[in-house]
Amino acid sequence: MFRVNRIFRSLQGESTYAGLPCTFVRLAGCDLNCKWCDTRYARSGGVPMTMDRILEQVAAFPADMIEITGGEPLCQDETPELCRHLLGFGATVLVETNNHHNIDLLPEGVIRIVDVKCPGSGEQESNDWDNLARLQAGDQVKFVVADEYDFNFGLDVVRRHRLLDKCAVLFAPVYGLCDPASLAGWILESRMPLRLQLQLHKLIWSADREDV
Repeated sequence: MFRVNRIFRSLQGESTYAGLPCTFVRLAGCDLNCKWCDTRYARSGGVPMTMDRILEQVAAFPADMIEITGGEPLCQDETPELCRHLLGFGATVLVETNNHHNIDLLPEGVIRIVDVKCPGSGEQESNDWDNLARLQAGDQVKFVVADEYDFNFGLDVVRRHRLLDKCAVLFAPVYGLCDPASLAGWILESRMPLRLQLQLHKLIWSADREDV
């Protein structure tokens, strides 16, 4: 039995897949408490739902791309099995997860989007650094930065762990706190092929809308 916040269809707002239609399974519950979290409504609660019920609702949408997000998906023990079923739909399956749980729990074929926690989040000490050795081609690493200190922290992680040799690396500004133009400048100054990520759904719809 899962705890589910919502299952819905929208556009991908983040990652290298931004702009593409996607079905989202937003699970409820998270064991971190990032200062800038923009999905606090999914940190607790949720509706009890069986695997079969989730698959039934997902099957009502096109089977092109499916993302499991949260909350924190790996707080729920059955998430890897849910991924196996979703892969059976023939869809591209993404899981957005904090860097706190072992990403190798997820089955082969899942694209892991790993959110490395910067100091500004207040959860820097929660990072599982072994995850960066578990990354595979196709995975993605994201740094959400509140300021230049966070950016430099992320830059150091990218260099030390040679992340650009492994997967796509994205830097995103904390919405409403870090100026995207400043982040763009820092990226250019780094002379590294880092990708600037803006939350597309917040630019299109309200920043407070919960179904994106």
